[in-house]
Amino acid sequence: MSGFRPTGGLMDLAESLVDFGKACGADEVEVSIVDGYEFNVDVRLGKIEDLVEAGSRAMGLRIIKDKKTAFASSSDMSRATLRRLVRRAVRRAELANPDPFSGLAPLTPLTIDIPSLELYDPEVPRLDSKTKIALALESERIALRDARITNSYGAGFVTHEASTILVNSNGFRGEYDQTYCGLSLGLQAGGTDDRVEDFWSSSKRFFKDLATPKEVADKAVARTVRQLNPRKIKTQKVPVIFDPTMTSWLLGFLFSCVAGTAIYQKASFLADKLGERIGDEKVTVVDGGLLPRELGTRPFDADGLPSRKTLVMDKGILTHYLCNTYAARKLNCEATGNSSGAGVSPNNFYLEPGTASAEDIIRSTEKGLLLIRALGHGLNPVTGDISRGAFGMWIEGGEIAYPVSEITVSGNLGEVLRDIETVGRDIEFLSPVAGPTVKIREMTVAGT
Repeated sequence: MSGFRPTGGLMDLAESLVDFGKACGADEVEVSIVDGYEFNVDVRLGKIEDLVEAGSRAMGLRIIKDKKTAFASSSDMSRATLRRLVRRAVRRAELANPDPFSGLAPLTPLTIDIPSLELYDPEVPRLDSKTKIALALESERIALRDARITNSYGAGFVTHEASTILVNSNGFRGEYDQTYCGLSLGLQAGGTDDRVEDFWSSSKRFFKDLATPKEVADKAVARTVRQLNPRKIKTQKVPVIFDPTMTSWLLGFLFSCVAGTAIYQKASFLADKLGERIGDEKVTVVDGGLLPRELGTRPFDADGLPSRKTLVMDKGILTHYLCNTYAARKLNCEATGNSSGAGVSPNNFYLEPGTASAEDIIRSTEKGLLLIRALGHGLNPVTGDISRGAFGMWIEGGEIAYPVSEITVSGNLGEVLRDIETVGRDIEFLSPVAGPTVKIREMTVAGT
């Protein structure tokens, strides 16, 4: 395997460090080790601009003593260095302030069949560097054959292989391997005064599931050239259709508002809203950590809790916050297998698809905006307010009429969730956060 080394010795190392931490006076010890290999090539206009090929190992340590916590990490994996790190971490923990909510997760039996999750593709480490570079070059070459494309931001191909090991003093012992590969391409079309840009990418765990260079190129070209010769529009309130990439960022914003860390910090407008209706009954949002082959799938989280399916919104009702062990204790609720260490991260966080096609949703819209790209920040989780610069396609009479630019789309996430009129069926997991085309009954589109 490219850059991979047997990890049996690393599991033994992790277990010995846990034992050593206890011997040094720690009440609880957690050791994580990631052994990985990455390849990343960026090409532009037929030439390689950046090439990275490297293996790495890193150890993360959490020491808890008298409810006081210290963290440490190291990429030097020699036993002498790591034992010294453990001793110092125990001493630092003694100097910290106690926190009644600190502590490892209780031991939960890991009954998940890891091979059934299909996280590891043996084909990925067998890909040679020439093949990977050729895939990036080919996607750009195909796109540049289109006369409407005037420049390239470049194409990239990436692979990643990793073994993750987690051991703690509560008796948890887990390990899994995973792979990832991705092909991306960014393009420009138009001249100096009317330049437009867009991109497309494909990311999968299994190489055979990855889009071909032609598929990525064709999609990137289509998404770019459809924005040529945009018009300006007047400020108005109209239905807004989010294409799947835009639904994904909307859901990413929702995740930041249901993350347990934001809830206990009172940094979310959804604090204290469990059990309340916050969206239309068409809205069911799930965090699923056990979907085979998907990018957010894993058998256990950074606390050693088994992954699971968590219903976040059930037909518009907010049913769960997504919590690591610490946030769950702070909020007096259950941990959901979303720990990323000190924080919370999504597994596969998605809006359950409906039955309508994207074409049907557009045909149902007499006048409105198909939102295809947004820029800027403009997201406030404390209030739920949204205000982002945007690009889109204007709809007239149920058909795409022309592209529009220099607009701002604004609203409030709570209002958007309640105003979802139609949910499409075209979901594709391009990242751990995904959703289909959705139609919002009304949003403010600011133009001239």
